[in-house]
Amino acid sequence: MDTDTPAGSGYWYAPDERVDPPTAVLQALRGYRAAEVESRRSTRDSMGMGETDLLALRYLLRAEAAGERMGPKDLSRLLGITTASTTSLIDRLVASGHVRREPHPTDRRALVIVPTAETDAEVRATLGQMHRKMLAVAETFSPEESRVIVAFLRGMTQALREYSEGH
Repeated sequence: MDTDTPAGSGYWYAPDERVDPPTAVLQALRGYRAAEVESRRSTRDSMGMGETDLLALRYLLRAEAAGERMGPKDLSRLLGITTASTTSLIDRLVASGHVRREPHPTDRRALVIVPTAETDAEVRATLGQMHRKMLAVAETFSPEESRVIVAFLRGMTQALREYSEGH
């Protein structure tokens, strides 16, 4: 049992309407995370790919939108996988028509990995409705409420990073 969570707090147990406000916040966050995991699984299933493949597409689409080039080494570093695994991943994405290898525009020895226009359209179609629904919820908050939520989420992110670094 986690010794940092008070016994009977309800955080690790079934929802309890009598919990204190901080525990209720953590329960709501846990519920959000569970829904997010299920949503990602559903997206992967509908696109017929694994978690790492979908994450690679996200990085590639983000780089393209920023006007940046991404090579296999960049992708390997971002995903935290070996170059051999990255090669296999790129081979799968090329075979499925999601990306193509192109010569680097300034380095003849290097390649860049580019998502296809069809991939961008597929991701937008698959995730667009979900993102619109999430944005609609976020738009219901005042600027001050939004600042509080952002501060909370950044604090939680930092707490998790510090925890991960300590283990």
